[in-house]
Amino acid sequence: MAVLTISREFGAGGRTLGKMVASQMGYTLVDEDLVQMVAERAKVSNNSVRNIEKEAGGSLLKFMNYLVSQKNVSRILDDSRGYMDEQIYINTLYEIIGDLAEEDNCIIVGRGGQYILRDHATAFHVLLIAEHEDRVKFMMEHYDLTEERAKNTIRVHGKRRRNLYRKFGKENYDEPGLYHLVLNMSKLSMEKATNIACNLIKA
Repeated sequence: MAVLTISREFGAGGRTLGKMVASQMGYTLVDEDLVQMVAERAKVSNNSVRNIEKEAGGSLLKFMNYLVSQKNVSRILDDSRGYMDEQIYINTLYEIIGDLAEEDNCIIVGRGGQYILRDHATAFHVLLIAEHEDRVKFMMEHYDLTEERAKNTIRVHGKRRRNLYRKFGKENYDEPGLYHLVLNMSKLSMEKATNIACNLIKA
């Protein structure tokens, strides 16, 4: 039927929405599974992928990428070992998310799906936004965090998101024109948002 990508301001409930839509539509949810998929295809550990995501755009990775250029990778690693840098990570995401889209009937949370599948015929793109105080409250209630921890988590993951999307060459990741639907979770219940997203797919 379709592919749904969900992008969100951290704490707006993207993962929760993905689970609810997947359950209602009988779709496959792809979220943290992408870490394992990227690791397997690149022949590296899950931790290597998570470190790339954690440090995207940071000075340490820029220095590492300078030391080990793409053209030298094949000379220092054989086929049984993998190597991961930011560009390989992005390239592998493009491959895997493209493959998932061809299988259809899946929901992809985050990791630039709205860019990778921007021109895909059966892909729909949803962005979740919410006021900062509502995102803090959501994280406290759903992940059992203190207010201070929730605020810090939102700040850190928001920075990672911006850095990752810059690796796609994109700055306007919250531009409404990228999406079929923008849901303001400060004004919608999760149940209402789920119904709206499901109707988008069905239509």
